[in-house]
Amino acid sequence: MFSFVAKHPRLWQLATPTTSSPTVNQFFNDRRTRRSFLHAGSGVLAIPFLETLASGEKAVSKPPTRSIFLGGGFGFTKDSFYPTQAGRFADIGLTDGLKPLERHQNDITMVSNLTNVGATNPHGGSVSYLTGANVAGTPGKRFHNSISCDQVIAQQLGQGTRFPSLTLSANEPDGGSNAGHGPGLSLAWDVAGNPIPGISKPIDLFYTIFANPNDSREALDARLKKKQSILDVVRTNGTGMRHSLSKHDRDKLDEYFTGIRQVETGLERQAKWADTPKPRATMDAPDEGITGEQAIRLMYDMMIIALQTDATRVITYRQPVGSLLTGMGINLKAHSLSHYGFSQPRIDASQQRDRKCSALFAHFLDRLKEARDMDGSRLYDNCIVSYGTNLRSGHELKNVPAILSGGGAKQIPHGRHIMLPKADTPLANYWLTLMQQAGVKQNQFSHSTGIIPELLA
Repeated sequence: MFSFVAKHPRLWQLATPTTSSPTVNQFFNDRRTRRSFLHAGSGVLAIPFLETLASGEKAVSKPPTRSIFLGGGFGFTKDSFYPTQAGRFADIGLTDGLKPLERHQNDITMVSNLTNVGATNPHGGSVSYLTGANVAGTPGKRFHNSISCDQVIAQQLGQGTRFPSLTLSANEPDGGSNAGHGPGLSLAWDVAGNPIPGISKPIDLFYTIFANPNDSREALDARLKKKQSILDVVRTNGTGMRHSLSKHDRDKLDEYFTGIRQVETGLERQAKWADTPKPRATMDAPDEGITGEQAIRLMYDMMIIALQTDATRVITYRQPVGSLLTGMGINLKAHSLSHYGFSQPRIDASQQRDRKCSALFAHFLDRLKEARDMDGSRLYDNCIVSYGTNLRSGHELKNVPAILSGGGAKQIPHGRHIMLPKADTPLANYWLTLMQQAGVKQNQFSHSTGIIPELLA
């Protein structure tokens, strides 16, 4: 049992349901408790469909489709994780690395022969994972990314929520190349190809979703005013120096100003939502230093609350790698473990990590199936969940892992391993297919050449 259980027993009930007093897990499932939560929270939650559900008197709307992207850094053990046959998992079985997902085998799809043709970094499992960009291939620029697919979805489908997208990352000192993620601050990149910072601590996500009792409208106004004043000074100084710069540096400055405009848009959104109260938490805030598996479980559970309360409909999560290994008792850096072929103990440790990652993903699917949406359906039935990385195994960039779940993509049946007929099918085709299934009106993304018809029923 993890060390923080005694300090935060109600929070732990997210991962360990009980049948005693009301828990957050019951908040997921029990309409009476959900109604109590709404009244005990702030009276008005700014989620009309939840208020309708709480009243039980009016017809509810159709639940929105949510998109969730999970990134794992380095890939998996080649000989024990990846299926070698196409077909239904009920017929071909699950590999050792996927075995913890057995209870969900009819609800997952794995696609082989996908390659992110823009990826060139053998340590960058996340840097262009959702963008498809060749970040080192733009003439005149040392590094240049493009917009990630989650942000395209957020632009079209997330503007009516408090957070158009929720960007999560990991609190690890070596969480970049040494974890297989590569440069960047999360999986998400904005329209100018700039990295979007991710919320990296469970406690920070907690206070992003829930009301902070120490906050007031006056304090929020003061923070927004201070941030706007800083941006004004930066813009004034930057504009004044522009005429003395080279064209290359002016282009860089223009990119910087694009980022400033996006920050200002975020400030405007904060001001717009300032009078709409966040829900009050029904559990204590998590400890500051939670990492590894504990952090992943907490992030998963709070992600579900954010989706249930319609705070967001798009989530990305660049997951911790090094701290997960440490918590498992594996005394190897993630990069060293990716070179697992050097010895049998390393192979064993790599396979152990594979099973742990699958077990955590299975836990997340458990939670999505337990959680109830506004119309009483499972939250799972209205989500598109993708899990993977740019890296297959070690530093291999071809035939990357792509695991899909959730019932939100209504035209995609699950329970099978699909081996695409063409090797190195662009990963962007996969993203385009999922984007269209989410309701995005788009016929091309990054280097896509079309959708993946083999995915569709």
